[in-house]
Amino acid sequence: MSVFNFFRITVLLLAIISITFVLPIGVAAYHQEYQVIPSFFIPGVMCIGTALIFLLLGRRKKVAMTPRDAFIVVAAAWLFASLLGALPLYFSGWVPSFTDALFESVSGFTTTGATNLPDVEILPKSLNLWRCQTHWLGGMGIVALTVALMPLLGVGGFQLIKAETTGVEKGKVTPKIATTAKLLWFIYLSFTVVQTLLLKLAGMGWIDALSHAFSTVGTGGFSTRNSSIAYYNSPTIEWICIVFMTLAGVNFSLYYYAATGKFKDIIENSELKAYVGIILASTAGIFIFIHSIYRQFGTSLREALFQTTAIITTTGFTSVDFNQWPSGAQLFILLLMLVGGCSGSTAGGFKVIRWVVLSKQTTNEVRKMLHPHGIFNVQLNGRIGRKDVVFSVAGFLFLYCFLIAITAFVASFSGIDLLSAVTAAMTLVGNVGPGLGAVGPVENFGFFAPAAKWWFSFAMIAGRLELYTMLIFFMPSFWKK
Repeated sequence: MSVFNFFRITVLLLAIISITFVLPIGVAAYHQEYQVIPSFFIPGVMCIGTALIFLLLGRRKKVAMTPRDAFIVVAAAWLFASLLGALPLYFSGWVPSFTDALFESVSGFTTTGATNLPDVEILPKSLNLWRCQTHWLGGMGIVALTVALMPLLGVGGFQLIKAETTGVEKGKVTPKIATTAKLLWFIYLSFTVVQTLLLKLAGMGWIDALSHAFSTVGTGGFSTRNSSIAYYNSPTIEWICIVFMTLAGVNFSLYYYAATGKFKDIIENSELKAYVGIILASTAGIFIFIHSIYRQFGTSLREALFQTTAIITTTGFTSVDFNQWPSGAQLFILLLMLVGGCSGSTAGGFKVIRWVVLSKQTTNEVRKMLHPHGIFNVQLNGRIGRKDVVFSVAGFLFLYCFLIAITAFVASFSGIDLLSAVTAAMTLVGNVGPGLGAVGPVENFGFFAPAAKWWFSFAMIAGRLELYTMLIFFMPSFWKK
Protein backbone atom coordinates (compact mmCIF):
# COMPACT_ATOMS: atom_id res chain seq x y z
CA MET A 1 0.00 0.00 0.00
CA SER A 2 1.33 3.43 -0.94
CA VAL A 3 1.97 6.20 1.56
CA PHE A 4 -0.74 8.22 -0.16
CA ASN A 5 -3.37 5.54 0.40
CA PHE A 6 -2.26 5.14 4.01
CA PHE A 7 -2.86 8.83 4.71
CA ARG A 8 -6.04 8.81 2.65
CA ILE A 9 -7.61 6.10 4.82
CA THR A 10 -6.31 7.55 8.09
CA VAL A 11 -7.47 11.11 7.35
CA LEU A 12 -10.80 9.77 6.14
CA LEU A 13 -11.32 8.03 9.45
CA LEU A 14 -10.43 11.17 11.38
CA ALA A 15 -12.89 13.13 9.24
CA ILE A 16 -15.67 10.68 10.15
CA ILE A 17 -14.87 11.15 13.84
CA SER A 18 -14.79 14.92 13.29
CA ILE A 19 -18.31 14.81 11.83
CA THR A 20 -19.51 13.37 15.15
CA PHE A 21 -18.26 16.60 16.80
CA VAL A 22 -21.60 18.04 15.64
CA LEU A 23 -23.33 16.49 18.65
CA PRO A 24 -21.17 18.02 21.41
CA ILE A 25 -21.03 21.32 19.50
CA GLY A 26 -24.84 21.36 19.41
CA VAL A 27 -25.00 20.62 23.15
CA ALA A 28 -22.44 23.36 23.82
CA ALA A 29 -24.49 25.87 21.81
CA TYR A 30 -27.74 24.88 23.53
CA HIS A 31 -26.25 25.21 27.01
CA GLN A 32 -24.35 28.41 26.08
CA GLU A 33 -20.92 26.81 26.54
CA TYR A 34 -19.58 28.98 23.75
CA GLN A 35 -15.97 28.86 24.95
CA VAL A 36 -15.88 25.10 24.25
CA ILE A 37 -17.10 25.24 20.65
CA PRO A 38 -13.77 26.28 19.01
CA SER A 39 -11.98 23.33 20.64
CA PHE A 40 -14.24 21.02 18.62
CA PHE A 41 -14.84 23.16 15.54
CA ILE A 42 -11.25 24.02 14.57
CA PRO A 43 -9.75 20.47 14.69
CA GLY A 44 -12.91 19.11 13.06
CA VAL A 45 -12.84 21.51 10.11
CA MET A 46 -9.13 20.87 9.58
CA CYS A 47 -9.62 17.10 9.46
CA ILE A 48 -12.65 17.26 7.19
CA GLY A 49 -10.96 19.72 4.85
CA THR A 50 -7.82 17.57 4.59
CA ALA A 51 -9.94 14.47 3.95
CA LEU A 52 -11.78 16.19 1.09
CA ILE A 53 -8.46 17.02 -0.55
CA PHE A 54 -7.30 13.40 -0.29
CA LEU A 55 -10.64 12.15 -1.63
CA LEU A 56 -10.45 14.45 -4.67
CA LEU A 57 -6.84 13.53 -5.41
CA GLY A 58 -7.41 9.80 -5.01
CA ARG A 59 -10.98 9.37 -6.21
CA ARG A 60 -9.93 6.89 -8.92
CA LYS A 61 -7.29 5.05 -6.90
CA LYS A 62 -7.98 1.49 -5.76
CA VAL A 63 -6.88 0.44 -2.28
CA ALA A 64 -5.25 -2.99 -2.22
CA MET A 65 -4.24 -4.05 1.27
CA THR A 66 -2.12 -6.88 2.66
CA PRO A 67 -2.45 -8.16 6.24
CA ARG A 68 0.67 -6.19 7.14
CA ASP A 69 -0.85 -3.00 5.72
CA ALA A 70 -4.00 -3.64 7.75
CA PHE A 71 -2.05 -3.85 11.01
CA ILE A 72 -0.32 -0.55 10.26
CA VAL A 73 -3.56 1.24 9.29
CA VAL A 74 -5.52 -0.02 12.31
CA ALA A 75 -2.78 0.85 14.81
CA ALA A 76 -2.36 4.30 13.24
CA ALA A 77 -6.12 4.82 13.19
CA TRP A 78 -6.44 4.22 16.94
CA LEU A 79 -3.41 6.35 17.76
CA PHE A 80 -4.55 9.31 15.63
CA ALA A 81 -8.16 8.96 16.79
CA SER A 82 -7.00 9.13 20.40
CA LEU A 83 -4.93 12.23 19.65
CA LEU A 84 -7.89 13.88 17.91
CA GLY A 85 -10.20 12.98 20.78
CA ALA A 86 -7.83 14.60 23.26
CA LEU A 87 -7.77 17.97 21.47
CA PRO A 88 -11.22 19.26 22.59
CA LEU A 89 -10.43 18.32 26.21
CA TYR A 90 -7.06 20.07 26.07
CA PHE A 91 -7.89 23.13 23.94
CA SER A 92 -10.99 23.86 26.02
CA GLY A 93 -8.74 24.44 29.02
CA TRP A 94 -10.72 22.13 31.29
CA VAL A 95 -7.96 19.52 31.18
CA PRO A 96 -4.76 21.59 31.48
CA SER A 97 -2.31 18.73 30.85
CA PHE A 98 -2.14 17.17 27.38
CA THR A 99 -1.00 13.91 28.99
CA ASP A 100 -4.19 13.83 31.06
CA ALA A 101 -6.30 14.72 28.02
CA LEU A 102 -4.68 11.94 25.97
CA PHE A 103 -5.11 9.40 28.79
CA GLU A 104 -8.80 10.33 29.02
CA SER A 105 -9.25 10.08 25.26
CA VAL A 106 -7.48 6.70 25.01
CA SER A 107 -9.50 5.43 27.96
CA GLY A 108 -12.62 6.58 26.15
CA PHE A 109 -11.96 5.12 22.70
CA THR A 110 -10.66 1.83 24.11
CA THR A 111 -13.79 1.67 26.33
CA THR A 112 -11.63 1.32 29.44
CA GLY A 113 -13.41 4.05 31.39
CA ALA A 114 -10.53 4.70 33.79
CA THR A 115 -10.58 8.45 34.39
CA ASN A 116 -7.77 10.61 35.70
CA LEU A 117 -10.05 13.60 36.34
CA PRO A 118 -10.84 14.16 40.04
CA ASP A 119 -14.18 15.90 39.43
CA VAL A 120 -16.08 15.26 36.18
CA GLU A 121 -19.21 17.07 37.36
CA ILE A 122 -17.55 20.47 36.93
CA LEU A 123 -16.91 19.82 33.24
CA PRO A 124 -19.20 21.45 30.65
CA LYS A 125 -22.01 19.15 29.53
CA SER A 126 -20.60 19.06 26.00
CA LEU A 127 -17.21 17.75 27.17
CA ASN A 128 -18.79 15.15 29.42
CA LEU A 129 -20.95 14.02 26.51
CA TRP A 130 -17.84 13.81 24.30
CA ARG A 131 -16.04 11.64 26.87
CA CYS A 132 -18.93 9.16 26.79
CA GLN A 133 -19.29 9.47 23.02
CA THR A 134 -15.72 8.22 22.58
CA HIS A 135 -16.86 4.99 24.24
CA TRP A 136 -19.62 4.64 21.69
CA LEU A 137 -17.30 5.26 18.74
CA GLY A 138 -14.63 2.91 20.04
CA GLY A 139 -17.00 0.21 21.27
CA MET A 140 -18.06 -1.19 17.92
CA GLY A 141 -14.75 -0.09 16.42
CA ILE A 142 -13.79 3.12 14.69
CA VAL A 143 -12.34 1.17 11.77
CA ALA A 144 -15.58 -0.83 11.49
CA LEU A 145 -17.40 2.51 11.27
CA THR A 146 -15.15 3.60 8.42
CA VAL A 147 -15.67 0.34 6.55
CA ALA A 148 -19.43 0.65 7.02
CA LEU A 149 -19.61 4.19 5.70
CA MET A 150 -16.92 4.05 3.02
CA PRO A 151 -17.29 1.04 0.68
CA LEU A 152 -14.47 2.51 -1.42
CA LEU A 153 -12.08 0.70 0.94
CA GLY A 154 -13.31 -2.40 -0.83
CA VAL A 155 -10.49 -4.92 -1.05
CA GLY A 156 -8.89 -3.99 2.23
CA GLY A 157 -12.09 -3.87 4.26
CA PHE A 158 -12.00 -7.42 5.58
CA GLN A 159 -8.31 -7.19 6.46
CA LEU A 160 -9.03 -4.06 8.49
CA ILE A 161 -11.92 -5.68 10.35
CA LYS A 162 -9.81 -8.76 11.15
CA ALA A 163 -7.03 -6.58 12.56
CA GLU A 164 -9.45 -4.65 14.79
CA THR A 165 -12.12 -7.10 15.95
CA THR A 166 -11.81 -9.33 18.98
CA GLY A 167 -11.92 -13.03 19.69
CA VAL A 168 -10.65 -16.35 18.39
CA GLU A 169 -12.86 -16.80 15.33
CA LYS A 170 -13.14 -13.81 12.99
CA GLY A 171 -15.38 -13.91 9.97
CA LYS A 172 -18.21 -12.32 8.06
CA VAL A 173 -21.84 -12.39 9.18
CA THR A 174 -22.91 -11.52 5.64
CA PRO A 175 -21.02 -12.10 2.35
CA LYS A 176 -19.97 -8.44 2.09
CA ILE A 177 -17.89 -7.00 4.93
CA ALA A 178 -19.32 -3.49 4.43
CA THR A 179 -22.83 -4.93 4.75
CA THR A 180 -21.79 -6.77 7.91
CA ALA A 181 -20.38 -3.57 9.42
CA LYS A 182 -23.55 -1.61 8.58
CA LEU A 183 -25.75 -4.33 10.05
CA LEU A 184 -23.81 -4.47 13.32
CA TRP A 185 -23.81 -0.69 13.61
CA PHE A 186 -27.59 -0.65 13.06
CA ILE A 187 -28.05 -3.08 15.97
CA TYR A 188 -25.64 -0.99 18.03
CA LEU A 189 -27.52 2.23 17.27
CA SER A 190 -30.87 0.58 18.08
CA PHE A 191 -29.66 -0.49 21.52
CA THR A 192 -28.41 3.04 22.16
CA VAL A 193 -31.68 4.70 21.22
CA VAL A 194 -33.79 2.29 23.28
CA GLN A 195 -31.62 2.62 26.37
CA THR A 196 -31.53 6.42 26.10
CA LEU A 197 -35.33 6.54 26.08
CA LEU A 198 -35.60 4.12 29.01
CA LEU A 199 -33.07 6.07 31.11
CA LYS A 200 -34.94 9.29 30.35
CA LEU A 201 -38.20 7.69 31.49
CA ALA A 202 -36.41 6.45 34.63
CA GLY A 203 -35.55 10.01 35.65
CA MET A 204 -32.31 11.03 33.94
CA GLY A 205 -32.01 14.22 31.93
CA TRP A 206 -31.57 13.86 28.17
CA ILE A 207 -27.81 14.55 28.21
CA ASP A 208 -27.19 12.18 31.11
CA ALA A 209 -29.39 9.51 29.52
CA LEU A 210 -27.58 9.70 26.17
CA SER A 211 -24.15 9.84 27.84
CA HIS A 212 -24.81 6.76 29.95
CA ALA A 213 -26.32 4.91 26.97
CA PHE A 214 -23.12 5.64 25.03
CA SER A 215 -21.08 4.28 27.93
CA THR A 216 -23.27 1.22 28.49
CA VAL A 217 -23.66 -0.01 24.91
CA GLY A 218 -19.98 0.76 24.28
CA THR A 219 -19.13 -1.05 27.58
CA GLY A 220 -16.97 1.90 28.57
CA GLY A 221 -18.03 3.18 31.99
CA PHE A 222 -17.46 6.93 31.84
CA SER A 223 -20.19 8.78 33.70
CA THR A 224 -21.26 12.40 34.00
CA ARG A 225 -21.27 11.86 37.79
CA ASN A 226 -18.32 11.32 40.11
CA SER A 227 -20.06 8.42 41.86
CA SER A 228 -21.23 6.87 38.57
CA ILE A 229 -24.65 5.14 38.62
CA ALA A 230 -24.66 5.23 42.44
CA TYR A 231 -25.39 8.98 42.17
CA TYR A 232 -28.96 8.32 41.05
CA ASN A 233 -29.80 5.86 43.85
CA SER A 234 -32.39 4.34 41.52
CA PRO A 235 -33.06 0.57 41.30
CA THR A 236 -34.85 1.16 37.98
CA ILE A 237 -31.81 2.81 36.41
CA GLU A 238 -29.58 0.03 37.74
CA TRP A 239 -31.80 -2.68 36.22
CA ILE A 240 -31.85 -0.87 32.86
CA CYS A 241 -28.04 -0.74 32.90
CA ILE A 242 -27.82 -4.40 33.95
CA VAL A 243 -29.90 -5.46 30.94
CA PHE A 244 -27.99 -3.41 28.39
CA MET A 245 -24.55 -4.16 29.84
CA THR A 246 -25.38 -7.86 29.54
CA LEU A 247 -26.62 -7.43 25.97
CA ALA A 248 -23.54 -5.42 24.98
CA GLY A 249 -21.27 -8.18 26.30
CA VAL A 250 -22.78 -10.74 23.89
CA ASN A 251 -21.34 -11.43 20.44
CA PHE A 252 -23.30 -9.09 18.17
CA SER A 253 -23.43 -11.72 15.44
CA LEU A 254 -25.92 -13.63 17.59
CA TYR A 255 -28.40 -10.77 17.26
CA TYR A 256 -28.23 -11.16 13.50
CA TYR A 257 -28.89 -14.87 13.91
CA ALA A 258 -31.88 -14.06 16.12
CA ALA A 259 -33.26 -11.63 13.54
CA THR A 260 -32.89 -14.21 10.75
CA GLY A 261 -34.35 -17.10 12.76
CA LYS A 262 -31.11 -19.03 13.23
CA PHE A 263 -31.94 -19.92 16.82
CA LYS A 264 -30.05 -23.21 16.70
CA ASP A 265 -26.79 -21.30 16.23
CA ILE A 266 -27.61 -19.27 19.34
CA ILE A 267 -28.57 -22.25 21.49
CA GLU A 268 -25.44 -24.20 20.52
CA ASN A 269 -23.08 -21.25 21.03
CA SER A 270 -20.48 -22.45 23.55
CA GLU A 271 -19.35 -18.97 24.50
CA LEU A 272 -22.86 -17.67 25.21
CA LYS A 273 -23.62 -20.60 27.50
CA ALA A 274 -20.38 -20.05 29.42
CA TYR A 275 -21.03 -16.29 29.58
CA VAL A 276 -24.47 -16.73 31.11
CA GLY A 277 -23.17 -19.42 33.46
CA ILE A 278 -20.34 -17.24 34.74
CA ILE A 279 -22.72 -14.32 35.36
CA LEU A 280 -25.16 -16.50 37.31
CA ALA A 281 -22.44 -18.24 39.35
CA SER A 282 -20.61 -14.99 40.17
CA THR A 283 -23.83 -13.22 41.13
CA ALA A 284 -24.71 -16.06 43.48
CA GLY A 285 -21.22 -16.05 44.99
CA ILE A 286 -21.16 -12.29 45.58
CA PHE A 287 -24.72 -12.40 46.92
CA ILE A 288 -23.66 -14.84 49.64
CA PHE A 289 -20.93 -12.49 50.85
CA ILE A 290 -22.85 -9.19 50.73
CA HIS A 291 -26.33 -10.24 51.86
CA SER A 292 -25.35 -9.60 55.49
CA ILE A 293 -24.57 -5.97 54.49
CA TYR A 294 -27.78 -5.10 52.64
CA ARG A 295 -30.12 -7.49 54.50
CA GLN A 296 -32.85 -7.25 51.85
CA PHE A 297 -32.88 -10.05 49.25
CA GLY A 298 -33.78 -7.79 46.32
CA THR A 299 -31.13 -5.19 47.09
CA SER A 300 -28.39 -7.79 47.61
CA LEU A 301 -29.31 -9.56 44.37
CA ARG A 302 -29.41 -6.33 42.37
CA GLU A 303 -26.04 -5.04 43.63
CA ALA A 304 -24.40 -8.44 43.12
CA LEU A 305 -25.76 -8.73 39.58
CA PHE A 306 -24.98 -5.10 38.73
CA GLN A 307 -21.30 -5.35 39.67
CA THR A 308 -20.98 -8.79 38.08
CA THR A 309 -22.25 -7.55 34.73
CA ALA A 310 -20.33 -4.27 35.02
CA ILE A 311 -17.02 -6.07 35.52
CA ILE A 312 -17.39 -9.09 33.22
CA THR A 313 -18.54 -6.84 30.35
CA THR A 314 -15.73 -4.40 31.26
CA THR A 315 -18.25 -1.56 31.40
CA GLY A 316 -17.00 -0.54 34.83
CA PHE A 317 -20.06 1.32 36.11
CA THR A 318 -20.35 1.33 39.89
CA SER A 319 -23.52 1.30 41.96
CA VAL A 320 -21.65 0.82 45.26
CA ASP A 321 -18.09 1.08 46.56
CA PHE A 322 -17.10 -2.59 46.35
CA ASN A 323 -13.80 -1.66 48.02
CA GLN A 324 -15.88 -1.90 51.21
CA TRP A 325 -17.21 -5.37 50.43
CA PRO A 326 -15.91 -8.52 52.19
CA SER A 327 -12.74 -10.02 50.68
CA GLY A 328 -14.69 -12.99 49.30
CA ALA A 329 -16.88 -10.71 47.19
CA GLN A 330 -13.80 -8.75 46.07
CA LEU A 331 -12.20 -12.01 44.95
CA PHE A 332 -15.12 -12.57 42.58
CA ILE A 333 -14.60 -9.03 41.23
CA LEU A 334 -10.90 -9.77 40.74
CA LEU A 335 -11.61 -13.00 38.84
CA LEU A 336 -14.24 -11.33 36.67
CA MET A 337 -11.63 -8.77 35.60
CA LEU A 338 -9.73 -11.66 34.03
CA VAL A 339 -12.75 -13.07 32.20
CA GLY A 340 -14.03 -10.28 29.94
CA GLY A 341 -17.03 -10.38 27.64
CA CYS A 342 -17.77 -12.44 24.54
CA SER A 343 -15.76 -12.23 21.34
CA GLY A 344 -17.38 -9.99 18.74
CA SER A 345 -18.92 -7.82 21.47
CA THR A 346 -18.01 -4.30 22.54
CA ALA A 347 -16.55 -5.70 25.79
CA GLY A 348 -12.84 -5.98 26.47
CA GLY A 349 -10.85 -8.45 28.54
CA PHE A 350 -9.41 -11.88 27.81
CA LYS A 351 -12.77 -13.03 26.37
CA VAL A 352 -14.99 -15.88 27.50
CA ILE A 353 -14.31 -17.98 24.38
CA ARG A 354 -10.62 -18.25 25.24
CA TRP A 355 -11.41 -19.56 28.72
CA VAL A 356 -13.82 -22.03 27.11
CA VAL A 357 -11.04 -23.27 24.82
CA LEU A 358 -8.55 -23.58 27.68
CA SER A 359 -11.03 -25.40 29.93
CA LYS A 360 -11.93 -27.88 27.18
CA GLN A 361 -8.27 -28.50 26.40
CA THR A 362 -7.56 -29.06 30.11
CA THR A 363 -10.32 -31.68 30.16
CA ASN A 364 -8.77 -33.33 27.11
CA GLU A 365 -5.36 -33.46 28.80
CA VAL A 366 -6.89 -35.30 31.76
CA ARG A 367 -8.62 -37.73 29.39
CA LYS A 368 -5.32 -38.40 27.63
CA MET A 369 -3.81 -39.48 30.93
CA LEU A 370 -6.58 -42.06 31.27
CA HIS A 371 -6.65 -43.02 27.58
CA PRO A 372 -3.13 -42.41 26.13
CA HIS A 373 -4.10 -43.59 22.65
CA GLY A 374 -7.38 -41.68 22.47
CA ILE A 375 -8.00 -38.78 20.08
CA PHE A 376 -9.66 -35.78 21.67
CA ASN A 377 -10.69 -32.53 20.02
CA VAL A 378 -11.90 -29.17 21.30
CA GLN A 379 -15.53 -28.77 20.30
CA LEU A 380 -16.99 -25.30 19.94
CA ASN A 381 -20.63 -24.58 19.08
CA GLY A 382 -21.30 -28.30 18.63
CA ARG A 383 -18.53 -28.67 16.04
CA ILE A 384 -14.86 -29.67 16.18
CA GLY A 385 -12.73 -26.52 16.34
CA ARG A 386 -9.49 -25.84 14.53
CA LYS A 387 -6.50 -27.54 16.15
CA ASP A 388 -4.41 -24.37 16.05
CA VAL A 389 -6.96 -22.49 18.19
CA VAL A 390 -5.48 -23.92 21.40
CA PHE A 391 -1.98 -22.77 20.46
CA SER A 392 -3.31 -19.32 19.54
CA VAL A 393 -5.09 -18.96 22.89
CA ALA A 394 -2.05 -20.17 24.83
CA GLY A 395 0.16 -17.63 23.08
CA PHE A 396 -2.34 -14.87 23.72
CA LEU A 397 -2.57 -15.80 27.41
CA PHE A 398 1.20 -15.48 27.75
CA LEU A 399 1.24 -12.05 26.11
CA TYR A 400 -1.77 -10.92 28.14
CA CYS A 401 -0.15 -11.87 31.46
CA PHE A 402 3.19 -10.46 30.35
CA LEU A 403 1.69 -7.05 29.54
CA ILE A 404 -0.21 -7.05 32.85
CA ALA A 405 3.04 -7.80 34.70
CA ILE A 406 4.91 -4.94 33.00
CA THR A 407 2.04 -2.51 33.55
CA ALA A 408 1.83 -3.50 37.23
CA PHE A 409 5.56 -2.90 37.52
CA VAL A 410 5.15 0.59 36.01
CA ALA A 411 2.22 1.31 38.36
CA SER A 412 4.26 0.23 41.39
CA PHE A 413 6.68 3.14 40.88
CA SER A 414 3.91 5.43 42.15
CA GLY A 415 4.29 3.86 45.58
CA ILE A 416 0.92 2.11 45.68
CA ASP A 417 0.36 -1.28 47.32
CA LEU A 418 0.61 -4.56 45.42
CA LEU A 419 -3.16 -5.11 45.10
CA SER A 420 -3.67 -1.62 43.67
CA ALA A 421 -0.77 -2.02 41.20
CA VAL A 422 -1.89 -5.43 39.96
CA THR A 423 -5.58 -4.53 39.61
CA ALA A 424 -4.64 -1.24 37.93
CA ALA A 425 -2.72 -3.26 35.35
CA MET A 426 -5.55 -5.78 34.96
CA THR A 427 -8.17 -3.09 34.51
CA LEU A 428 -6.08 -1.15 31.97
CA VAL A 429 -5.01 -4.08 29.80
CA GLY A 430 -8.47 -5.64 30.08
CA ASN A 431 -10.22 -2.28 29.45
CA VAL A 432 -12.30 -2.78 32.60
CA GLY A 433 -12.15 0.63 34.35
CA PRO A 434 -12.15 0.41 38.16
CA GLY A 435 -9.76 -1.76 40.12
CA LEU A 436 -9.29 -2.32 43.84
CA GLY A 437 -7.46 -0.35 46.51
CA ALA A 438 -6.04 2.98 45.36
CA VAL A 439 -7.73 2.60 41.93
CA GLY A 440 -11.09 1.46 43.33
CA PRO A 441 -14.55 2.50 42.12
CA VAL A 442 -14.55 5.86 43.95
CA GLU A 443 -10.91 6.67 43.08
CA ASN A 444 -9.17 7.74 39.86
CA PHE A 445 -5.84 7.47 38.06
CA GLY A 446 -4.93 11.13 38.41
CA PHE A 447 -2.15 10.58 40.98
CA PHE A 448 0.05 8.57 38.60
CA ALA A 449 3.12 10.25 37.07
CA PRO A 450 2.85 11.51 33.45
CA ALA A 451 5.33 8.87 32.23
CA ALA A 452 3.18 6.13 33.75
CA LYS A 453 0.07 7.53 32.03
CA TRP A 454 1.79 7.34 28.65
CA TRP A 455 2.57 3.68 29.23
CA PHE A 456 -0.97 3.11 30.49
CA SER A 457 -2.30 4.64 27.26
CA PHE A 458 -0.23 2.17 25.24
CA ALA A 459 -1.44 -0.72 27.42
CA MET A 460 -5.10 0.27 26.92
CA ILE A 461 -4.76 0.44 23.12
CA ALA A 462 -2.81 -2.83 23.04
CA GLY A 463 -5.51 -4.49 25.14
CA ARG A 464 -8.31 -3.12 22.96
CA LEU A 465 -6.63 -4.37 19.78
CA GLU A 466 -5.94 -7.81 21.33
CA LEU A 467 -2.19 -7.23 21.81
CA TYR A 468 -0.89 -8.67 18.54
CA THR A 469 -1.90 -5.66 16.45
CA MET A 470 0.31 -3.41 18.60
CA LEU A 471 3.07 -5.77 19.71
CA ILE A 472 3.75 -6.98 16.18
CA PHE A 473 5.50 -3.67 15.51
CA PHE A 474 8.23 -4.67 17.99
CA MET A 475 9.11 -7.73 15.88
CA PRO A 476 12.14 -7.02 13.62
CA SER A 477 10.77 -9.47 11.03
CA PHE A 478 7.66 -7.29 10.59
CA TRP A 479 9.76 -4.49 9.11
CA LYS A 480 11.66 -6.72 6.67
CA LYS A 481 10.48 -6.77 3.07
